[in-house]
Amino acid sequence: MHEISLGGTIRDYLSGEEVPSTTYEEVRQALARLMVEELGYPADRLKAKVGVRFPVTWEEGAPEYCRVADLVAYGDDGRPLLVVIFCSGLPGTYDRETVAAARLIPGGPAPLAVSTDTRDAVLLSVPDGQTLAQGPRALPRYDDLPGLCRDRFMEPLSGERLLRERRILYAYSEMLTSCCEGTCSPIPS
Repeated sequence: MHEISLGGTIRDYLSGEEVPSTTYEEVRQALARLMVEELGYPADRLKAKVGVRFPVTWEEGAPEYCRVADLVAYGDDGRPLLVVIFCSGLPGTYDRETVAAARLIPGGPAPLAVSTDTRDAVLLSVPDGQTLAQGPRALPRYDDLPGLCRDRFMEPLSGERLLRERRILYAYSEMLTSCCEGTCSPIPS
């Protein structure tokens, strides 16, 4: 399943604005609602469709690549704490891509990441890629984030490590989108 436009718009749960209706947007809205209403996330600490952007190559004028993180939860200081990636397959098969996105998220790396298909989820420690929880209740409560994030903050990546994570994210993401000729994942502005 790919994120493609369904035509029309729906009201965004977090902002109240009209957003394009896509195959993933209802899922994104349901996740945001769950996180706010059942898991205690302040709505103003969640942001939907955060772009992870970087040049595809280092050549002058190279196109910029963008992988969309479905939801990002932020702390009081504005730093990303948790990156949530919706996946249309088994969440555990998206672990490496999800960790790479969390390591490259603007303002990050985020210490935690979740891949979910809305029925199952995997909570990941971003510094080491280890699974912290798996199952329908793996998405943590907001009040639990400080304890879970403790000792998991990382410095922003640089040099060869930054390039490696970009290549990993690009490769995994392109496996999902290459068959639809660029119509997937509307790039956030």
